[in-house]
Amino acid sequence: MTKLNKALSLIILALIVVSCSKDKEANFTLKGSVKGLKKGVVYLQKNGDSTSIIDLDSLVITGQSEFTLKTNIEEPIILYLKLFKNDGEEHYIPFFADKGVTKIETTLKKFNYDSKITGSKQQELLNEYTDIMSQFNNQNLELIEANFLAQKANDSIAVDSLNKQSEKLIKRKYAYTIQFAMNNKDNEIAPYLALYEIPSANPIYIDSVYNGLTDNIKNSYYGKKLNEVIANRKLVE
Repeated sequence: MTKLNKALSLIILALIVVSCSKDKEANFTLKGSVKGLKKGVVYLQKNGDSTSIIDLDSLVITGQSEFTLKTNIEEPIILYLKLFKNDGEEHYIPFFADKGVTKIETTLKKFNYDSKITGSKQQELLNEYTDIMSQFNNQNLELIEANFLAQKANDSIAVDSLNKQSEKLIKRKYAYTIQFAMNNKDNEIAPYLALYEIPSANPIYIDSVYNGLTDNIKNSYYGKKLNEVIANRKLVE
């Protein structure tokens, strides 16, 4: 065997060892399928410090629409499936991951909107929540359109009425989120929603969500982050 062949053999062996080690350590698997995808790169990512994003795994797509990405996670956390398809844009699907397997099925044409996600209990609850939020958002779009037409017609009475309806809708969204979080106090979805869906809600309600969490959830990743936010707020009050 030539020196070159020996060197190549050692490199291949090293890559196999790294691959096997990675698979051995991974306790989370994402199985994805993007209908219509022929070429691009898919990434499994998570939030880092501040605004940074960390790549956990990636795969170059060359013809196949199905792929598998793996990583190791310590506890339930939001991860992202990112698609880069050379169109000048980056496309993301956020999902709640837990140890085990999560499946994401979507399409190339509507990558973000056609996604069907199955996997963790946290994701099931997030699906339930986002389904209701989409109804609120549709109502909001209808009010915006009606408000535009009313302003165009110089109908101040209608504009005033529609503004009041918009305010009520926002309050209903906040109320639903708070209640949803409190109803799921034993799941990581609760502190997550308090942190990222209603950060500007009345502090009394944020405190109520946190105080209602089970001890296990208080000690979770998002439980600790919510506690930090509350503690920092109280320092400046």
